[in-house]
Amino acid sequence: MLDQLAAHLDQIVAYAPVWGFALAFFFMAVESSFIPFPSEIVMLPAGFLAARGELTFGSPVVDLVVAIVAGTVGSLAGAYFNYWLSAKLGEPFLRRYGKWFFVKPEALDRAEEVFNRYGAATTFVCRLVPVIRQLISIPAGLSRMPLGAFTLFTGLGAGIWNVVLALTGYAIGRSAGDVTYVELVHRGKALLDAHLVWIILGALVLAAGYMAVSRLVMRRRG
Repeated sequence: MLDQLAAHLDQIVAYAPVWGFALAFFFMAVESSFIPFPSEIVMLPAGFLAARGELTFGSPVVDLVVAIVAGTVGSLAGAYFNYWLSAKLGEPFLRRYGKWFFVKPEALDRAEEVFNRYGAATTFVCRLVPVIRQLISIPAGLSRMPLGAFTLFTGLGAGIWNVVLALTGYAIGRSAGDVTYVELVHRGKALLDAHLVWIILGALVLAAGYMAVSRLVMRRRG
């Protein structure tokens, strides 16, 4: 799928100067919903184009920041869709018909297991983990996780992931010569895969710190 989608980036990039940020929002919303769509296809090129001054404002730093914001808001929109869909339809419906919406029972089981075991902070950490990234919003919706906490954790996790992707594309855009978009995506994905463990560990440290502070505050209130 990655190569097939990357092969069409040349046609999409032609609209980047005008519609680049809207496209980042739309495709990251799709990626964050239950539809399988690789975020590398969106945010790596966004960072790359920002570095080359080929987005709307023509300023590398401004375009990079706006692309990250647009992608993160899109990620939140897709996560909200999963959250509300799950809250409204319920688990029996998802287990019976989820396969028609790319939600396999075993994937749903795994997402629920992780969410029930580690709590709300998983909506933050799991935004950095492939496959479960999209599905973690489903058990959050099923359990009616408070929307404020869901927004905070999902926004932070999605934001960090989009920053990592966009900065990777930006660095390639600054350092590389002429590369095809297929080469860009593969090079960026290789860099991310090589450092993914450290990214997830950093997120776990942040989540552990949050939980420790929350427990301390609750004890003092008690």
